[in-house]
Amino acid sequence: MTGPLIPAAQSPGPQSLGPAPRSSARSQDISPERAELREAAEGFEAIMIRKMLATARSASFAEETPLTGGGMQQFQTMRDEHFADLAAASGAFGFARSIEEQLAQYLPAKGDG
Repeated sequence: MTGPLIPAAQSPGPQSLGPAPRSSARSQDISPERAELREAAEGFEAIMIRKMLATARSASFAEETPLTGGGMQQFQTMRDEHFADLAAASGAFGFARSIEEQLAQYLPAKGDG
């Protein structure tokens, strides 16, 4: 059962990683400032996850082999970055949601112009 590969962003099925990413319809219900805050919080969460993965990977006790060289390390880094971006966008860890909720109190109220 083989067929053409479809990038995850275009695949018809749900993402296999946690809850679905936040919908654009929901994002339209919030102010532009809140949308910017959400985007920044998700970016920060992705950075935190990348650092956690890098730290966990650096504790590896595997010895250096031809299969663990620079190419494999670059692939692992790219994979970790992609995973971190997906996890942050889906809210799987919840860091972004917590950061957004804490900082949203400093945004002006909708009626304040």
